[in-house]
Amino acid sequence: MQRTSLKEFVSEVGQLKAAQALCMTQGAISKALRVEREVYVISLGDGKYRAEEIKPFPAQIQRLAS
Repeated sequence: MQRTSLKEFVSEVGQLKAAQALCMTQGAISKALRVEREVYVISLGDGKYRAEEIKPFPAQIQRLAS
């Protein structure tokens, strides 16, 4: 199992093939790259891929009451 950043994966195979491999649209790949989401592509070894995103937890910033 190999883990690669989405940016690196796209640079190797192109946006269209990356989108097809991840069952996404090319537009979704483009937007993820543009907003610099922290996405990693994992090769499952049988020609299939999956992606996972690393996000802060909790996703929303907690505001202190004044």
